[in-house]
Amino acid sequence: MELAHSLLLNEEAYNQLGEVQKAEFIFEWLRYLEKLLLATSRNDVKEKQKTLVEQLLSLLNNSPGPPTRKLLAKNLAILYSIGDTFSVYEAIDKCNDLIRSKDDSPSYLPTKLAAVVCLGSLYKKLGRILGNTFTDTVGNILKAVKSAESQGRYEIMLSLQNILNGLGAAAAPCHRDVYKAARSCLTDRSMAVRCAAAKCLLELQNEAIFMWSTDLDSVATLCFKSFEGSNYDVRISVSKLLGTILAKAVTSKHPGTAASRQSIRRVSLEEVLELLGTGFLRGSSGFLRASGDMLKGTSSVSRDVRVGVTQAYVVFVSTLGGAWLEKNFAAFLSHILSLVSQSHPKATQTQIDAVCCRRCVSFILRTTIGGLLGEKAQLAVVKDICQAIWKLKKVMDAVMSDGNLETRVGSTDVAASQHMLVCALQELGNLIHNLGTTAAPLLQDSSTGLLDSILSVTLHPSISVRLAAAWCLHCIAVALPSYLTPLLDRCLERLTGHKSSPEAVTGFSFAVAALLGAVKHCPLGIPHGKGKIIMTLAEDLLCSAAQNSRLSAQRTQAGWLLIAALMTLGPAVVSHHLARVLLLWKCVFPASPKDLETEKSRGDSFTWQVTLEGRAGALCAIKSFVSHCGDLLTEEVIQRLLPPLPCAVDLLTQLSSILKMYGNPLKTPSAVYRQRLYELLILLPPETYEGNLCAILKELAADLTAPDIQVSASTFLLPPLCHQDDLLILSPLLQETDHRFIEEQLLLGNGVACGSLEYDPYLIYEKDVEGDSVPKPLPPALSVISSAAKLFGVVCAHVGETQRLPILEQLLGSIKHTKGARQQVVQLHVVSSVSSFLKYVALSKGCLGPEEMKRFALTLVTGALESTNPLLRCAAAEAWARLAQVLDDGAFTAGLAQVSFDKLKSARDVVTRTGHSLALGSLHRYLGGISSSQHLNSCIGILYTLAQDSTSPDVQTWALHSLSLIIDSAGPLYYVHVEPTLSLIIMLLLNVPPTHAEVHQSLGRCLNALITTLGPELQGNSTSISTLRASCLLGCAVMQDNPDCLVQAQAISCLQQLHMFAPRHVNLSSLVSCLCVNLYSPYLLLRRAVLACLRQLVQREAAEVSEHAVMLAKDSREELTPDANIREVGLEGALLILLDKETDERLCHDIKETLNYMLTSMAVEKLSLWLKLCKDILAASADCTAITCVDTMQEEEGDKGDDASVLTTRHDEKSHPFTNPRWATRVFAAECVCRIINQCENASSAHFDIALAQEMKKKDSRNDFLVLHLADLIRMAFMAATDHSDQLRLSGLEMLLVVIRRFATVPEPEFPGHVILEQYQANVGAALRPAFTSETPPDVTAKACQVCSAWIASGVVSDLNDLRRVHQLLVSSLTKIQAGKEALSHLYNESASTMEILAVLKAWAEVYIIAVQRHKNHRQPLKTTSCLEDSIRNGSCSSDGLLDLVYADLGTLSRLWLAALQDFALLTLPSEFASQLPAEGGAFYTAETSENAKLQYYNSWALILHATALWLTSTGFVVADPDEGASDLSRPVTPTSMCQGSSSGATIKSPEDVYTDRFHLILGISVEFLCSLRSDATMESITACLYALQALLDVPWPRSKIGSDQDLGIELLNVLHRVILTRESPSIQLASLEVVRQIICAAQEHVKEKRRSAEVDDGAAEKETLPEFGEGKDTGGLVPGKSLVFATLELCVCILVRQLPELNPKLTGSPGVKARKPQMLSEDGSRLVSAALVILSELPAVCSPEGSISILPTILYLTIGVLRETAVKLPGGQLSSTVAASLQALKGILSSPMARAEKSHTAWTDLLRSALTTVLDFWDPVDETHQELDEVSLLTAITVFILSTSPEVTTIPCLQKRCIDKFKATLEIKDPMVQIKTYQLLHSIFQYPNPAVSYPYIYSLASCIMEKLQEIDKRKPENTAELQIFQEGIKVLETLVTVAEEHHRSQLVACLLPILISFLLDENALGSATSIMRNLHDFALQNLMQIGPQYSSVFKSLVTSSPALKARLEAAIKGNQESVKVKIPTSKYTKSPGKNSSIQLKTSFL
Repeated sequence: MELAHSLLLNEEAYNQLGEVQKAEFIFEWLRYLEKLLLATSRNDVKEKQKTLVEQLLSLLNNSPGPPTRKLLAKNLAILYSIGDTFSVYEAIDKCNDLIRSKDDSPSYLPTKLAAVVCLGSLYKKLGRILGNTFTDTVGNILKAVKSAESQGRYEIMLSLQNILNGLGAAAAPCHRDVYKAARSCLTDRSMAVRCAAAKCLLELQNEAIFMWSTDLDSVATLCFKSFEGSNYDVRISVSKLLGTILAKAVTSKHPGTAASRQSIRRVSLEEVLELLGTGFLRGSSGFLRASGDMLKGTSSVSRDVRVGVTQAYVVFVSTLGGAWLEKNFAAFLSHILSLVSQSHPKATQTQIDAVCCRRCVSFILRTTIGGLLGEKAQLAVVKDICQAIWKLKKVMDAVMSDGNLETRVGSTDVAASQHMLVCALQELGNLIHNLGTTAAPLLQDSSTGLLDSILSVTLHPSISVRLAAAWCLHCIAVALPSYLTPLLDRCLERLTGHKSSPEAVTGFSFAVAALLGAVKHCPLGIPHGKGKIIMTLAEDLLCSAAQNSRLSAQRTQAGWLLIAALMTLGPAVVSHHLARVLLLWKCVFPASPKDLETEKSRGDSFTWQVTLEGRAGALCAIKSFVSHCGDLLTEEVIQRLLPPLPCAVDLLTQLSSILKMYGNPLKTPSAVYRQRLYELLILLPPETYEGNLCAILKELAADLTAPDIQVSASTFLLPPLCHQDDLLILSPLLQETDHRFIEEQLLLGNGVACGSLEYDPYLIYEKDVEGDSVPKPLPPALSVISSAAKLFGVVCAHVGETQRLPILEQLLGSIKHTKGARQQVVQLHVVSSVSSFLKYVALSKGCLGPEEMKRFALTLVTGALESTNPLLRCAAAEAWARLAQVLDDGAFTAGLAQVSFDKLKSARDVVTRTGHSLALGSLHRYLGGISSSQHLNSCIGILYTLAQDSTSPDVQTWALHSLSLIIDSAGPLYYVHVEPTLSLIIMLLLNVPPTHAEVHQSLGRCLNALITTLGPELQGNSTSISTLRASCLLGCAVMQDNPDCLVQAQAISCLQQLHMFAPRHVNLSSLVSCLCVNLYSPYLLLRRAVLACLRQLVQREAAEVSEHAVMLAKDSREELTPDANIREVGLEGALLILLDKETDERLCHDIKETLNYMLTSMAVEKLSLWLKLCKDILAASADCTAITCVDTMQEEEGDKGDDASVLTTRHDEKSHPFTNPRWATRVFAAECVCRIINQCENASSAHFDIALAQEMKKKDSRNDFLVLHLADLIRMAFMAATDHSDQLRLSGLEMLLVVIRRFATVPEPEFPGHVILEQYQANVGAALRPAFTSETPPDVTAKACQVCSAWIASGVVSDLNDLRRVHQLLVSSLTKIQAGKEALSHLYNESASTMEILAVLKAWAEVYIIAVQRHKNHRQPLKTTSCLEDSIRNGSCSSDGLLDLVYADLGTLSRLWLAALQDFALLTLPSEFASQLPAEGGAFYTAETSENAKLQYYNSWALILHATALWLTSTGFVVADPDEGASDLSRPVTPTSMCQGSSSGATIKSPEDVYTDRFHLILGISVEFLCSLRSDATMESITACLYALQALLDVPWPRSKIGSDQDLGIELLNVLHRVILTRESPSIQLASLEVVRQIICAAQEHVKEKRRSAEVDDGAAEKETLPEFGEGKDTGGLVPGKSLVFATLELCVCILVRQLPELNPKLTGSPGVKARKPQMLSEDGSRLVSAALVILSELPAVCSPEGSISILPTILYLTIGVLRETAVKLPGGQLSSTVAASLQALKGILSSPMARAEKSHTAWTDLLRSALTTVLDFWDPVDETHQELDEVSLLTAITVFILSTSPEVTTIPCLQKRCIDKFKATLEIKDPMVQIKTYQLLHSIFQYPNPAVSYPYIYSLASCIMEKLQEIDKRKPENTAELQIFQEGIKVLETLVTVAEEHHRSQLVACLLPILISFLLDENALGSATSIMRNLHDFALQNLMQIGPQYSSVFKSLVTSSPALKARLEAAIKGNQESVKVKIPTSKYTKSPGKNSSIQLKTSFL
């Protein structure tokens, strides 16, 4: 293929190739040439032009295939447009000659066609340059049309289209001729030619004025004719033509001369609509040429014409656009509705016609109003439709007021209005459904009277109108949940009031049922009590049915309908009424067969009608029960359901005889009864009706072969039984399109009605399968058959195998005995039921039964495989494979395959060949590669042959489809066949005419399957793989150029696969351009393919895709659709626009996914673009709402208004790419903003730091940061939060919440001390205020409460007056909810008010928690600083102020909080305690809604718990109720006084009991939650719960409770242990440890209290007899599970070992300690370890002396272990935080009173000595790692031992000697820091008061220190470190002086003084000294000043003995004199003024 990449054709390479490769080579060269020509310079092209033209023209004779000729023509045109044009005429002449040629052989045809295509392309590209030749060319081409076959006519039409396009107005002379030719082609028998002709005419009408003026009527008639017998593509093309021409006719401003102006008249809108109406109503028979049967009224318009005209209407309006529709809507509406009015009896003469016409009218309204108008315009449309309904209602009222009943019902006027009303009501429902809550203002507007109009029509005499009105109410309720309950009440009220009017009974029961069906779409639900009212009403209707025969049928139906609809409310409601329903169900059927007989003998036609209606209703109610309340189907209920079933089946068997007796009136009721029974049986497990299986089976067989069925029902019976993929080859009608809604009627065939609600009113409460449109049940006669076929499969699989045979024989027989069309129908039914049987058996792994069964099944299926109905063949192929699957026998399968092989080899007819080829594919699909490869080979061989059978496109299509199935299922086995298959596919793609689109679609599926089979191997580089890959890409390219959209969709999905497996080899830019071009394609499946592909591409390379799209838009050629505004808004914006227009759910989902992926990978880089897009979408809607809000805000806030008024500025309309987006799009935009903020959070900190962001923006203006867009974020949140749409308000509030949380702490650099959000407080307040109005739904208020609390808690606003605004909103909610569950609105379910109450309480809880925290934080600094008091007081006004704000409502709040917690506690009880729960529910929930309430409580209990605990703490736990508790405060509660006061009567709880209850409530909830943490428990809940426990234990009273109840403490510890084990988060673990510490403190306090009281009580007794308090009592034993200390140890060990695994002796391999490198822990780890150590050190105090002995070894081991593992050397000799903690803990342990208690003293001493030994051992090298430990840490530990224990621990000689050695060794270490620390430690030891301890150290170390100092003295210190060492050394010596005995002191002073004096400097030296020497001088002088006076005698003798010293001293003093004078007042130090002159002199000096 690489050789094809040259400017000229490489003929050498070309000639060496085989035929197929040649075609590939040429195509590849042409593809390359097209790109190359555009990129080559003009001169280079001109050089080679001659050769190139020759090569291209010579290719014409090589019979090029369709794609090749198209490319060839394109290249020729490009070549001439770039190079010279003089030889173009030769080329044109050559083409014309080729066309004129008389050669008609098929081999010459491609050359002729290529010439035609070339002409089209040349004229299109070169246009008027060729102006003078075009008449000959066009004449020549038009002559050729006459003799051409269909392919020729197709290409000629397209070529003419291109010629007209290129020439424009210059082609005028030929317009008429082209028009004539195209006219005849428009009714061609080939559909592709019709499409091409329509395209040609569409091009022609641009210039040919006559088409939309004088010839308008004939063009319209022509189009109507073209619709006859058309297919989908023709209807699309021709309706586009007709719609465009008519739109042109209405809008045109005629140019031209005066003469022409007279002949042309303006066409009015009325005339155009009349014209379309004629087509709709009379079809193609024209206006006056109405034939005889038209006048007689027998012929009916064919459906395809009607559907075509319907599409033309839509095109007509879409072309004129939304603005036009808005202006002319009233006229348009009245015309469209008149299509189904009585003035045109043709349209509605039969019900079938009426239903189909209504569908078309609905489609026109839905597509135009729903697709073109924005929300504002739609609201206006709703008013117009209402007006129309009122008008029709008046007509009806006039007739209904006529007294005579007969004239009333039969009146034509009523019939006339009914269909118009149905269409109007359905459109009204759809409109409001889509508008959602934005339609609220309409319903409040009394002038429209919307609800009244609908309710009044509910009494219409026609049942279809009543149903439509009910459905409309359903839509309103779904859209506006707040109207659901009021509407339900109104309907129930009318139903109760008008029980005597049959219309009212049915109408309002439909309405109630429809409204009940809406409940499942409204999360807020309806009040629970409504179920009871409805149930009572239904019973009442059923009981009163017999009283009045005029009403009995209606009442019966209404009663059961209400019960059936009630079932959809689910188990929670139904469980209360189940008993009554089951009773009614039991009574509706006779109790025994005997009763049934008597019924038969007694009844008449009317009673049977009523009876069947009632029983069918009962069956439907039970079916509804089974499908909606599965949870209630317990064994017991099933037993009660079953008894009436046998009787129901008995009645089924009797129906035929009853029908014979009473004839026609019972026909429909009996069909309905059958269908209901079958549907119920399908749902029930077959075991439940085992006894009746045979009877049911016989009835089913009879139904399926009934003699009176004339209608072929294949299109709804078979699709579920065929495989989804196989349906694609049948008919485009089965595929999903945008026109599915109307195209469906063509699918069903002319005799069958479309689905419509009046065929089965019971569907009104069910959710429709296809989204939001009206349910469309088929007529009972048809739906019975589909239910029967489905049930047959189940029943037949469950009867005994012997009973299956006769039934199958009977079915086969019935096919043989019928003839003609009926035979087809019966065969269809039988095959579908047997297929469903085989499918059921295959899926349930059953078996088929006796051998005979196999034969019968085979005969049946083989017959169907050769049926003329393609759908039946498809189902049979599926059954064929299922049969093989069920039997699972290799030989049988091989036999089946062989049968097909033989048939395919011998048969020549299309039917057999298609059927059997699909059968082979199906076999492979269900059985893999049919085990042997020879089958595979023969299979593929046969299918290859069939695929090349160009005489029959159908055979090719089916064979290729089958091949694709085989490729898919064969997997790796297929590798051998990949190359030949691929070349076959390419050959066919290059040669099959484009008119056979279905063949190309199958080829696409094969290519796709091949790519999947090759998979990742496509990345390879071997030549074979490269060739395969090139062929795949070539195949995709051919398909991309195919005119058929579904083939293009295949191409895109093939490229998608290729991109997945070999991304480097797919040209991304061309793929993206192809996707962008088709983004707005009118074909649904193509749009889906585009988005599926985009979604995959952006996951991997979003940025590239986005760039390619924008580049493409910039270089844009005309291909880009006008809608795709990629140039301005990028691909992201284009997708958002598409999302707004798109209605298909799957597509919308893909668009959202794609946008989410793009956002995730690019939002941070393209921040401005994304935010602008979201802002535009949200701003497009913010007109009325934003302005009203801001106005109110400005009134209140005068000065702050200006900044909010930003929100109202409007963009000028032009810059707005988004016009009036729907609310769903706006919600998505709001969600996107939240995602963008999250993405930025993960990106850079500058996004949330304005100073940094501004600085980085200055450096590079391309930088963009979120914080710079804060105003926009606030504005968007504001716009969304104040919208009409509730969903958008929720999203807006969520956005506001995210913004507050992320930006609350960002400081404002211009105003230090303030935060950036502060300036937006007015906007936040304004956004929140509307959410607290009375009509706001609870979910919005709940969300707003969350935002309020977040705003207050964020601390953004410090000024209380500003805070009050938002605080006021919370206060108002609090007042609203104080009345509890009764007070709130009765519009929604009780659980909705629970949600609101809890949201308010949770918000207050959050605010209170924050207020308390701030109060705490501000109190702490107040204690420490006094000078800052004022400033802090000013700052803390907010902190205390916030608490004051809450304080006012704290009384109420605490009461409500406690109530909520009590509710939560009740709701979390296990189900076995259900009987003990209060019957009426809790404070805020009702018993019936407890299930829903659980979730709400679960979301908010944690913060409420924390707040309650804080409140109880603040009261010291001793206020029973905030209102009554003042008196109790005076009495402090001590553990001993606790038990008094409980003696008062049990009726009134004593305060003590109240406290205890509250304590247990909080503790209970916490323990219950923490001990079984659910996986979805949030971090927030766990931390809140732990904080609550901490707060609880902060107060003495609860601590005493825990301390005195040991089991409780242990339980808590075990729970906390589990939390620590299961949750990794450090914050949770730390909080848990804090609680543990508090529990231990509580236990300590308890032990102390007990000891104290024991001492007080037994003061007289001897000390020895005191009982031991604390754990371990006298024995010292701790029992696991019973011991608090043991539980604490477990927990601490868990924490420590997790952070430091080396502490676990098992882990380190041996009980002895292996030394290894110490390590630094993370900050969190250090904090955890430190907390655990604190707890450990507290433990001995909880034990008795014996107990303390048992735990001491463990505690010491752990504490010292931590020291060992974390003693890392840190710079500056610091101790790591863990070491510090372990030393602290060690100190605590060593100084424990237990060490001195007599019982434990000796044991402790031994253990402490061992511990000290361990510490000393750390020094000694075990394996050369000793130097790693930090000496300072170890020395400090030793010092702690020395100083904190009793002397006998450390004074035993061996230990003491080792300690001293360590000090000595350390003093030798060079590191100055170590030396400094050592001196400091020695300093503290030397000062130890007990000489036994300190003296040995002094003796051993003093001389060392002295030497060191003298050394420094000699050297003079050089740096600060040495200076410090010296200073510390001197301090130690001075200490020695003070501790020394009197007679040694003088010696020491004598040593010390010379050293000090030697550092003094004289005045000369002082000036030039270094700072270090200077410091030393000052230090020495100061010390001398202190020592001199203290030891004056020594001083004096020393100075006199050494004159040098004296001189030095005096000089220094002189030098320092001035400064010293200032510093030291004189004569303070003189002790002995008269002793010695030198001293005198010195002091006086000073």
